[in-house]
Amino acid sequence: MGLELRQQLKLSQQLVMTPQLQQAIKLLQLSRLELLDTVQQELLENPILEEAEALERTDSPDTEAGTATAEDIAISREADWDNYLGEFSSTSKQAGTKETESLDEGMSFEARMTKATTLEGHLSWQLCLSNFTEKELVVGECIIGNLSSNGFLRIELDDICETCHAEMEDVERVLNRIQRFDPVGVAARSPQECLLIQLEVLRLDDDPILVSLVRDHLEDLEKNRYKPLARKFKLSMEDLKSYIDLMQTLDPLPGSSFSGGESFYVSPDAYVYEYDGDFVIVLNEDGLPKLQMNSFYVETLASTKGEDKEYFQEKMRSAQWLMKSLYQRQRTLYKVLESIVRFQRGFFQEGVSKLKPLILKEVAEDIEMHESTVSRITTSKYVSTPHGIYELKFFFNSALGLDDGSQVGSESVKALIKSLIGEENSKKPLSDEKIAEMLKIELEVNIARRTVAKYRTAMGIKSSSKRKQVF
Repeated sequence: MGLELRQQLKLSQQLVMTPQLQQAIKLLQLSRLELLDTVQQELLENPILEEAEALERTDSPDTEAGTATAEDIAISREADWDNYLGEFSSTSKQAGTKETESLDEGMSFEARMTKATTLEGHLSWQLCLSNFTEKELVVGECIIGNLSSNGFLRIELDDICETCHAEMEDVERVLNRIQRFDPVGVAARSPQECLLIQLEVLRLDDDPILVSLVRDHLEDLEKNRYKPLARKFKLSMEDLKSYIDLMQTLDPLPGSSFSGGESFYVSPDAYVYEYDGDFVIVLNEDGLPKLQMNSFYVETLASTKGEDKEYFQEKMRSAQWLMKSLYQRQRTLYKVLESIVRFQRGFFQEGVSKLKPLILKEVAEDIEMHESTVSRITTSKYVSTPHGIYELKFFFNSALGLDDGSQVGSESVKALIKSLIGEENSKKPLSDEKIAEMLKIELEVNIARRTVAKYRTAMGIKSSSKRKQVF
């Protein structure tokens, strides 16, 4: 087979994601706080961009406008929007500023200026104040560094001995002292050990029945097997209840009261208010700078040549595209929210019980946009409603059929299940099958028992056997 060189012309079409289009798509799916960081970073990197309020010039740009070309002036005029964020509001800007508040104003001073104490820090502070040798301090730091978020020891003592080059007796002695730190029972290896340590510190370990209940029968107590326990220890139900009440004063998860990390605060991207029987939408503009082109660079662009001019032209196009992308993002967010309010008007009037089934395709068709655009603009976005702050994805839920042929949203069914369980008799809790029957009567919804169980589990609600209270 011979080898040869040949030239061919081929015509084809392909979709190319330009950097500008990638930036616009990225801005759509950013949360509000991430968007603020992105804009601030662009302000630092792009000399053409500036904040309209912070860097307002006092001299008139018309006196030097003649030095710029007609093309540059047109670019500047097209990119300079003084009100590109404030246009999309169904109320006036004066009314919007009265209704909204900044993120810092909604937080207490302590939440902004103090740091939550962690379990590791609290124990390390006690370790330093205790009378330990240097070798024991190394063992203690190893123990504290291997605790779970609930305060249990996640490492074997043999591994601690190997890591710290210590004897087993020394490790056990340090562990015994740390387990008596505050909170009592921390660094235990099991819930039984944790509770037994608390009984010892409280000087309640002299009661053999109480010790046996903690050491051998926690599972029986969890599953409400009270009658066999009463027969075994020859106790009346009232005496057994007194033991259970005493055990409930103990803490089986000593580390759960300490924060495992920084608190996460949600800043809503928009507010929905009820006014004169209608709902108005106000986009949250607080903290988002209003951008404009720096007139000095625009006016002197004509006098630059070579690489400098190419650099400034590139930065000018980048600034213009960023401003257009922000404008488009706010416009899209407003249109999506407006469509959601139309579809879910019952929710905004009465609450979660009136939430209707909704899918992304319906909103996309309503605002004449692609479904992927709606999906991106609703990612990590929150809206403040008369019934609380919700993620935009919350308003999209599946449908359950009713007997009359209509449909109800799954979130409405979840809310009703939670309401029924909250009002039940704790000594006779509702089973999943009974809840399905009640939903059939109240909502006339066709729902199976396993669907009720799935919704209940998703909401973190225990089964009827575990919710039952004998006493």
